[in-house]
Amino acid sequence: MVKITKEAALEYHSNGRPGKIEVKPTKPYSTQTDLSLAYSPGVAFPCLEIQATPDDAYKYTDKGNLVAVISNGTAVLGLGDIGAMSGKPVMEGKGLLFKIYGGIDVFDIEVAEKDPEKFCEAVEKIAPTFGGINLEDIKAPECFYIEERLKKTLDIPVMHDDQHGTAIISAAGLLNALEVAGKKIEDVKIVVNGAGAAAISCTKLYVALGARLENIVMLDSHGVINTERKDLNEQKKQFATHRTDAHTLEEAIKGADVFLGLSKGNILTQDMVRSMAKNPIVFALANPVPEISYEDALASRPDVLMSTGRSDYPNQINNVIGFPYIFRGALDVHAKAINEAMKLAAVKAIAELAKQPVPDVVNEVYRVTDLTFGPKYFIPKPVDPRLITEVSAAVAKAAIESGVARTTITDWEAYKQNLRQLLGQETALTRKLHDTARLHPQRVVFAEGGHATMMKAAVQAKQEGICEPILLGNPDRLNRLAARLKLDLTGVEIIDMRADQEQGRRATFAKQLAERRARQGYTFEEAYDKMYERNYFGMSLVENGYADAFITGLYTKYSNTIKVAKEVIGIKDGYNTFATMHILNTKKGVYYVADTLINRHPDAEVLTDIAKLSKQTVEFFNEEPVIAMLSYSNFGSDEVGSPTRVHQAVKQMQNEFPNLAIDGEMQVNFALDKTLRDDKFPFSRLKGKEVNTLVFPNMSSANCSYKLLQALNPDCEIIGPIQMGLNRAIHFTDFESSVQDVVNITAVAVIDAYVEKLKKA
Repeated sequence: MVKITKEAALEYHSNGRPGKIEVKPTKPYSTQTDLSLAYSPGVAFPCLEIQATPDDAYKYTDKGNLVAVISNGTAVLGLGDIGAMSGKPVMEGKGLLFKIYGGIDVFDIEVAEKDPEKFCEAVEKIAPTFGGINLEDIKAPECFYIEERLKKTLDIPVMHDDQHGTAIISAAGLLNALEVAGKKIEDVKIVVNGAGAAAISCTKLYVALGARLENIVMLDSHGVINTERKDLNEQKKQFATHRTDAHTLEEAIKGADVFLGLSKGNILTQDMVRSMAKNPIVFALANPVPEISYEDALASRPDVLMSTGRSDYPNQINNVIGFPYIFRGALDVHAKAINEAMKLAAVKAIAELAKQPVPDVVNEVYRVTDLTFGPKYFIPKPVDPRLITEVSAAVAKAAIESGVARTTITDWEAYKQNLRQLLGQETALTRKLHDTARLHPQRVVFAEGGHATMMKAAVQAKQEGICEPILLGNPDRLNRLAARLKLDLTGVEIIDMRADQEQGRRATFAKQLAERRARQGYTFEEAYDKMYERNYFGMSLVENGYADAFITGLYTKYSNTIKVAKEVIGIKDGYNTFATMHILNTKKGVYYVADTLINRHPDAEVLTDIAKLSKQTVEFFNEEPVIAMLSYSNFGSDEVGSPTRVHQAVKQMQNEFPNLAIDGEMQVNFALDKTLRDDKFPFSRLKGKEVNTLVFPNMSSANCSYKLLQALNPDCEIIGPIQMGLNRAIHFTDFESSVQDVVNITAVAVIDAYVEKLKKA
């Protein structure tokens, strides 16, 4: 784990724009009309609508996606009562987590008021602004009163995350840890060390899940909380035990099944852990120093099931697993509260998620391949992308069923899809590709079957119903890799191209290649040797109808792949070249960029081919192509070099396709700014149109442009490269491709193969 220094933390928070969050407009504001709609006089109309129907605030404002993170700074992290202003960096941090994990907007509000009554009055007065209230870092016992009062006086969700966030996550972990240990919650003896807000809330939730009060012993700084003590507040009295034989932690923990620590570091000893029951569950949640270290707990006895609040050990109890998704679900049904039913729904959804196969992205972040339900993994990781869909949906459904929702959801799969799109896990474009591919799955050969990314992508594509995968490689090696990655290869065909069982297939492929390339000096013997290479053999499988599409590129250089594709598959009739395109899915729209990989220095004839192929490909994606042919000059202002070649290609395209929206040469800023272009060049065939297809003058400019956008804008989804112009569905990846990138290209290849079949039918 990286050590966080004071200097690094201060630099992080102060560098550039101070703080961690900002407010951004979500509507156009560039024209006078935009401003008149945004403010006066246009803004009066939604104001009057809300006056007539108050719930219309959810329709016309950000209320339904806006949460207040409110604190008075009396219990900030482990720093104690440092004041409202001093706690602001924490509240901003909470806002950051809300946004990146739940897509929720946040105003952090620091209230300089310790009196619970006055604090509540302040919150109640500003509550109409928000769709929910997240109380944060307020000390006990005041936090109990504040939350209960606000829940009664406000008609929006209110949750003190320090209490309920920890309770929900630890309860999910406890349910799963008990399952691993082979124990039932109603039978286990639980020791809770700490009696603050989080400890009280955790214990209440455990009881709601079935734990028995008589089996629970709670301790505070004065020892065991029992019925003989006279110094207890109302919250502690709920958990006062009748036991009088135990006064210290050492005495209370003997024979216990579960230890929950929300106190201070290094107070649980190895001897205490040894005194617990078989398969003890230890949740040492003091942070940053737990009640017992992970190493000491496991050294004390190997059967311990351990959780901490730290990210550098397994089974982290982290509130971020809960609060963004609980509020997300509550906001999406315009809930009036976060009630017990919604909390329990979150617990069960989180617990269930840990039992499902772990997504590849989680394994990659933690640099492991073996996360499966068991002693070292019974709580989902905070980066698990499924949390937003599973937990939010469970909470929203519970809100509807318990009667606190103002609006309802009927199509839950569509709701989950919208959530995935909200966080950029998936877009309407990729969903459309996957849905279309699933309608007509094809047989797809994955060249580098022994590459972990390729194998994972093949298995995922099969699970999604996109294709019937074929892996090239040695079966023993591939099965060993699958076992190590915990992948199920059932139904996945493996072809060992070096020991192909189909008699004569290699020889047949070699004969065809030798005949096709005879005038380029190929002999049968040379062609036969080539068939031991994955790209030659795999493409030949497609060429001869044993498969429908082919994916390659994680190992192989593009130059070699291009050469093989030309030799085995060939370029479509009527073209002199083939090309590639990348799709850039941006907040401004979808753009098709060509040629990104194949033609280094195209002449006018090749540029014309690229433009034709781009037209066909954009139409393939059911879009009307509006094509800008790019250069560093505009419409003949420079009469040498690439502008001349682009100008010639535009002329040829306009003559051949008189109704096609295509023009150039032009600079990219004119291509993408319709107003600027129409004002400066009103004669353009693109007048009044939004360009969606960009054809660059050479490979360098196209490749650099899409990679620059990718580097500068992580939110820009890039799909590609998409092959254009080969006779078969042969598609490429590169060594940087993720599993999802390969799955996306597979979907494109499947659709490509199916469309080609339709053309020949």
